[in-house]
This record gives sequence, structure tokens and C-alpha cells, in this order.
Amino acid sequence: MTRVAAIDCGTNSIRLLVADADPETGELVDLDRRMVIVRLGQGVDRTGRLAPEALERTFAACREYAAVIKEYGAERLRFVATSASRDAENRDEFVRGVLDILGVEPEVISGDQEAEFSFTGATRELSGRDDLAKPFLVVDIGGGSTEFVVGDAHVRAARSVDVGCVRMTERHLVHEGHVSDPPTEAETASMWADIERALDLAEKTVPLREARTLVGLAGSVTTLSAIHQDLPEYDSAAIHHSRIPYARVREITEWLLRSTHAERAAIPSMHPGRVDVIGAGALVLQSIMERVGATEVVVSEHDILDGIAWSIA
Repeated sequence: MTRVAAIDCGTNSIRLLVADADPETGELVDLDRRMVIVRLGQGVDRTGRLAPEALERTFAACREYAAVIKEYGAERLRFVATSASRDAENRDEFVRGVLDILGVEPEVISGDQEAEFSFTGATRELSGRDDLAKPFLVVDIGGGSTEFVVGDAHVRAARSVDVGCVRMTERHLVHEGHVSDPPTEAETASMWADIERALDLAEKTVPLREARTLVGLAGSVTTLSAIHQDLPEYDSAAIHHSRIPYARVREITEWLLRSTHAERAAIPSMHPGRVDVIGAGALVLQSIMERVGATEVVVSEHDILDGIAWSIA
């Protein structure tokens, strides 16, 4: 066993996994898995810069994670940064801060690398199942971007496009600093059209319609699973490898886009940091399912974070 620590810093959240990995058996044993919503990508689509308050929230989470990593005595650490820090003019400030706190530089990876990690993390434990047809289409709906990967045992094609729950919310639903509560029909239609254009772009590279099993990753999808199951609180064990029929995805999405902030916040499994962006994330998933003709989505709690851990095991 090799004890590893993996950090995935996205547009909306920063997550840590400390695990013991056995490459010979393919076993990854979680010791600590946690998430903090820091909204690093706050305003990046509009200003092109990481906001000072967003950086400080992220650095505070890094300090918490540094203590956890030290406590477990992880032998190796890899810090991967995704969409927001790719786009920002002041990304050097972010890199210096992480290096000071954790002793490693964040790797600002490409969308294609991001997709590779997501595919490995999501499918490593699904590949031997005979109830799931191949090829898989792994869809990682993040805050700033969505990754599409089609593959069997290995990746066949991958593409990252700039639609995510935070980016879509800020681009279409925020006016004068306030999120529409609830969105208007015109705002939802504008957001949907933007998502469709991104799917057209993804389909130029990735044969989306060839997929036989759709695997959905990240907070928007896992939250939809929790809502679908009417969980009294967020329960990773109940969510991991659950399945949501298309009809339920559409029903929940329509409700989320009609609901107020207070109504969404009252959902017991809803993370407070996801209340304003969950409608956009759900619409991205619904649009993808319609495009590929998926009758259901298999939900995975294992994603890019697990792929990062395997890359250093």
C-alpha cells in the first residue's frame, strides 16, 4: 500500500482525498475524503481574475487540508487545479499561495488531462460489471467546465467545454450582483441554448451518441441523486452507483428552475454553497441526457479525485 493525498481544486469546490492505494489489486481505501465550497471561480468569467476573497477562502481550506495530510502521514501529494485557475490572469498569486501552505505547486491541468483523471476515477470499479454496457460516457459537470470522456478500458475521446454550474449561473442568472429567484423562462432558455452550443462543440471530438452507459460525476449530479432518493441528509454510500431515470432528472430540474432560494435551501441534502447553482448544473445534465438518448444516469462519487490519487499511487 502507498498512502497518497490528492487535492482537486475546481471552480466551485476544493476537495481532499487521503487514501491507501494498492496498484496490484486496484484497491483504493479511503482514509479521509472531504470538500469545502470556496467559489474560487467567483467572477472569473466576467473579470478574468481570481477575486481576493475567493483566494482567501481557498487558502483557508488549504491550511485545513495541510493539517489533515500531516496527521495521516501521506507519502505523496498531488494538487490539481482546474477551470477557474486556467482562465485567471492572476493565477501566479494562486500558485504562490498554495506552494507556501502545502509545499507543492498546483498543477493547472488541461481539460483533456482533467477528463482522463475523471474517467479513471469513475470507471475503474465499474469496468468488470456485466450489467453496464460499454462504451462508457463519463460526464464531469464542474463549476466552470464540463468534461466528456468516451471509453472502454481506456479513453477513446475526450473534450472539455466551458459550461459548468457556476459559469452558467453567473452568465445567465446574475444581474446587478443578485441571482434570479427564481429564473425567468427567458433566462432558462438562454442558458439552455448556451449548453446546446457547448454540446455541439463537444460532439465534434467525442462520439457522445455511441455511449451505452452514462456515468455522471460531481456535486450537481450527486445532489440530484440525493433529491431523487429523498435522503434526509447527504449520504455518500446511498448516492454512489445509484441510478436516476431521465424522467426524474427532468422533473427535478424543472422544479429547481421554478423554485426560490429558500425552497432549494430547505432540501435536507443540499449543501449551502450549491443552492444558487444547482439549477444550472441540473439543466446541463438534462441536456446531456437528451442529446445522447440516455434513459438513466449512473451516479459516481468516485471521480477526478480518485483518478489523481491513482496517478501517484
